[in-house]
Amino acid sequence: MTTMKAAEKRAQAKVEFNAFLAECPSRQLLDRISDKWVVLILCALGGDGKGNDKGDGKPGPAGGARTDAPRALRYSELSRLLAGVSQKMLTQTLRSLEHDGLLTRTVTPTVPVTVTYELTDLGLSLHHMTRGLRDWAQTHMAEVLAHRESGDG
Repeated sequence: MTTMKAAEKRAQAKVEFNAFLAECPSRQLLDRISDKWVVLILCALGGDGKGNDKGDGKPGPAGGARTDAPRALRYSELSRLLAGVSQKMLTQTLRSLEHDGLLTRTVTPTVPVTVTYELTDLGLSLHHMTRGLRDWAQTHMAEVLAHRESGDG
């Protein structure tokens, strides 16, 4: 039985994308997709933002039935939907998601120019995961706040 040298182990881990290793590129991807704005953009483009809001600025019931399909949104629609996101952060996040192949940016030559964003198949597969994460956060926030207040957490 042959033993692997440390360099060989690192090379093999890169092929296997082991995020527990510091040099694995999947760590950069995990860093990006765990960002709150990424989660919310994916959920918005996945159709979660439409119909789950009563217009009072408060989110609708968590875990409710969703009938909305993924849809293309204009930059201004995303900006309105994602309360609190700065123009700079939204632009940077959209660019990074496009660069990673998670969404497409379509420019329509109108006056003024219309730019829309839409999930790719890869982005849609990630959206299914981020939807669950967002739902969990909304569902369990009261419990987390109670632990924070009591000093148990």
